[in-house]
Amino acid sequence: MKFQILIPLVVSLSFFAACSEEGNIYESMSPKQIYDDAQRQVNEALYDDAAATFEEIERLHPYSDWARRGTINAAYYYGRINDYEKSRSAANRFLASYPGDRNAAYAKYLVAMSYYDQLDDRGRDQENTMEALKELQAVTAEYPGSDYARSAELKFQLAANHMASNEMEIGRFYLKRGNYTAAINRFQYVIREYETTAHVPEALHRLVEAYLSLGLLDEAREAAVILGYNFQSSEWYEDSHALFIERDLDLPTSTTPSDSLLRQVFRQTIGGEWI
Repeated sequence: MKFQILIPLVVSLSFFAACSEEGNIYESMSPKQIYDDAQRQVNEALYDDAAATFEEIERLHPYSDWARRGTINAAYYYGRINDYEKSRSAANRFLASYPGDRNAAYAKYLVAMSYYDQLDDRGRDQENTMEALKELQAVTAEYPGSDYARSAELKFQLAANHMASNEMEIGRFYLKRGNYTAAINRFQYVIREYETTAHVPEALHRLVEAYLSLGLLDEAREAAVILGYNFQSSEWYEDSHALFIERDLDLPTSTTPSDSLLRQVFRQTIGGEWI
């Protein structure tokens, strides 16, 4: 990473009151000497040491032109070693000190990545995914012309798919056990909140399945109409069609209903106003 614009850093020295033994080594060094040593550690793949050394510049020389470089590099290399809390902390300090800096978008992106890189951690009940979605959206909203906006958009879609996948898994669990109301709520949520994800066709089909199981034929037909209108070529529409055939029920033949009907169907079937 290259950072060409340097400005002074104002940060509370109390944040770094606890000084490590290694930190004492750097007290007699210039900020550039510390930075060079951190770069040496990077070259030797000692990323944990490098991250801590970059922070030493911020602690020992908070008003130097090198402090800004140290802070953003610390955020990056803490991320490299999966120390997400320290990465996020350093990135947020950078944003607080340099909100108008050319690397502010990158710092915000690092905050988002500190959550995104933990999407497979299922021990937090999707907390990381929700935070990743919020922070990725903030990157695109606050820095729309940056190099990181497009990457954030792509990762936002992946995170949304991750969240929708979890909701679908829960919905299928309820559906399999005959808890149809709970299942319907989950599938409606996927369609309403994650409408751009690849899980929407299945969610519509599962609504058809749940409604038919409850004997709500009109609602099942309406969900099937939306499925056919938007995803007629999908396997899920074929599966929904087969459910009607199995039950000897008529399926609406029109897959191109009027806009007014679509709005009404969406409001009743997806919005849940029929309940």
